[in-house]
Amino acid sequence: MPSWPARRRQSGVGAARRAGTAAALVAALLGAVSCTGTASPPPAVAGTAPATAGAAATPTATATGSPPPAQVPDVLRFTGTTLGGAAFDAAQLAGKPVVLWFWAPWCATCASQAWTVAEVAPRYRDTVPIVGVAGLGERKAMKEFVTEFDLGDTPQIEDGKGVLWKRFKVTEQSIFVIIDRNGAIVHQGFLDGEALTARVAALAGA
Repeated sequence: MPSWPARRRQSGVGAARRAGTAAALVAALLGAVSCTGTASPPPAVAGTAPATAGAAATPTATATGSPPPAQVPDVLRFTGTTLGGAAFDAAQLAGKPVVLWFWAPWCATCASQAWTVAEVAPRYRDTVPIVGVAGLGERKAMKEFVTEFDLGDTPQIEDGKGVLWKRFKVTEQSIFVIIDRNGAIVHQGFLDGEALTARVAALAGA
């Protein structure tokens, strides 16, 4: 067994080695800080999100770079079925001005307005969608009305039970309900062809 002085010398050597190692580590860290200004972050652990500096970014765009989907206002939280049998969800119109046209197939006033709708709706399909809501009649008569006035390119919701008419408190035809891009109803009532065209054009330019 080494004598006490020998053990003391060995302990001193070990302490010196440890001190040298610690000094080397401190020097390395100081060198990293002096080069970059900050110490390098530790590697991320698998399955966790990497740390980010500063406040979290506001979600203004999706991962593909496109703008986030518009919030759906309560006025557009309804669904239905078109006269062609397709499912319709008004939520897809959020963020745009929308015109709802409440009509009946036997209504002479509706017939006179149908020509204007057929002309205007395709022109503003992407900016101010016009959606017909057919009620107060039989489905067969509604479909014949759509065919007669060339409304096939415009969504026409079948509302024979009057669900949407009651939702929007429509008690007569022909009525236009205009909803702005923020979900506020800015007009509800009759519009002749000229007034409808002017309203839609103004909304498209807003």
